[in-house]
Amino acid sequence: MGETHFGFEKVQTEEKAKRVEQVFADIAKNYDLINDLASLGLHRYWKRRAIAGVSSSRPHRVVDLAGGTGDLTRLMMTQSPESLVILSDINQAMLMAGGEKLHRENLHPPLLQCDAESLPFEDASVDLIMIGFGLRNVTHKLRALKEMRRVLRRQGQVLVLEFSRVAAALKPFYEVYSFHVLPLLGKWLAGNEAGYRYLVESIRMHPDQATLAAMMREAGFARVSYTNLTAGIVAIHTGFVE
Repeated sequence: MGETHFGFEKVQTEEKAKRVEQVFADIAKNYDLINDLASLGLHRYWKRRAIAGVSSSRPHRVVDLAGGTGDLTRLMMTQSPESLVILSDINQAMLMAGGEKLHRENLHPPLLQCDAESLPFEDASVDLIMIGFGLRNVTHKLRALKEMRRVLRRQGQVLVLEFSRVAAALKPFYEVYSFHVLPLLGKWLAGNEAGYRYLVESIRMHPDQATLAAMMREAGFARVSYTNLTAGIVAIHTGFVE
């Protein structure tokens, strides 16, 4: 069974998955609105930059893992309309919110509820896996990365967009904003202050840039690199199968 972290709190491994599921079920309806307010709209820029880092303009089969409300799916479908882009998430409420939003935009990707630690794809069957702001919520990150490596074809790419370690000069302001402003936004707009406090704490518990890059190499990825955005608030990690 074992223990893991739910934010700063130590919990049993099986309990974390249930609590993370409840957090996202509670905030799914207002997720996009709070993202816009909390990031001052920057999350849209971060996602565009991530998609710009896709090595092939026409990957055949793409999985948006922990895809939530579908922003990366939409960008990928727009950039590469010939690709099959699958929107996936472990949380049904988030997946339904993403599917409904994209349908309103006349986009109809396949929807798949699945666990990043046990992907329902055959070996070497996917060209690109994207995971935006989802890896830090996975209980066993290395296991998930190995699963991504397993299902990617030769020359396939993984793209991880995630909060990371901010530059020292910005850290004092960032800490105040994160621990005081963001939970209040969660309280006012989603009625879930505790959920957003967990999300802030999960960022602090997530591996920093160099550590995550090392984990990707351990999982079997080659040509691993990362690019910091907005003074390291966010980083784009990429790796390839050779």
